[in-house]
Amino acid sequence: MTTPNSRSIAIAAKGLRKAYGDKTVLDGIDLAVPAGTVFSLLGPNGSGKTTAVKILSTLVTADAGHLRVGGHDLAAGPQAVRATIGVTGQFSAVDGLITGEENMRLMADLHHLSRREGRRTAAELLERFDLIEAAKKPAATYSGGMKRRLDIAMTLVGNPRIIFLDEPTTGLDPRSRHTMWGIIRELISGGVTVFLTTQYLAEADELADRIAVLSDGKIAAEGSADELKRLVPGRHVRLRFADPVAYRTAAVALRETPRDDASLVLQISCDGSQRELRALLDRLDSAGLEADELTVHTPDLDDVFFALTGGTRVPNETEEAVR
Repeated sequence: MTTPNSRSIAIAAKGLRKAYGDKTVLDGIDLAVPAGTVFSLLGPNGSGKTTAVKILSTLVTADAGHLRVGGHDLAAGPQAVRATIGVTGQFSAVDGLITGEENMRLMADLHHLSRREGRRTAAELLERFDLIEAAKKPAATYSGGMKRRLDIAMTLVGNPRIIFLDEPTTGLDPRSRHTMWGIIRELISGGVTVFLTTQYLAEADELADRIAVLSDGKIAAEGSADELKRLVPGRHVRLRFADPVAYRTAAVALRETPRDDASLVLQISCDGSQRELRALLDRLDSAGLEADELTVHTPDLDDVFFALTGGTRVPNETEEAVR
């Protein structure tokens, strides 16, 4: 994983603060995003993720903090920052009344590309995002995944080196989400820096070089996915029994083990090492017992998120899918 000191910094925030009335949304946060990496900001709804994106992309003014994006001071050179970045928000910027091709050419006009250059860029991006066949159809007829691909294609018209993706896969079905992950990986392989906010923990785990967890306006923890997982204790082995008698006998033999009588499951603290697993199996063998199922659980980003944000629940990728 990349550390903030190992390459140039594309996005930097020091003491970033923002309040709306008496509600402090961002309370002095510090961020450093190395160029050419994916940085993911996690947090429950209302935690300030979108506010951070809006501030760093010059859409909203911070109350305090020293901010640099793409090497430019945000306060002194917002126009220079805008020339460096692209933004894809939670809600599509696609105009459904015109075709995909027309949406792309409109973006080319906004970037002051010549007619020839605009047509060439639009055609290349439509092909790259597998939208050629749908290019002349109204965008309103596109599926959710197609609209998100068009949205990102439009963002790339200006060839930004830094892209803010604010919950880009919300509402997509799992297949479309995985397609979007592939697109993000392609961007990174091309040297683009991605600032990603998401509620899908698997998304951050899959894509991000570094992750920050935002809670109550502050950064509760930051690091690689593996580093964050090591913050949370709770490695254990789950033993499931089909036979109630065997289950009760094992519960007595293993003593003071958390149990779930309804599902006939015992949970034993264990670091998952071969030595500890062998010792556990030896104890079962000595009692003449055999579990029907043994699984090793190690903390994941869900555990980290719940521990750092007070148990706020986030959706998984199978929920609220829109096809």
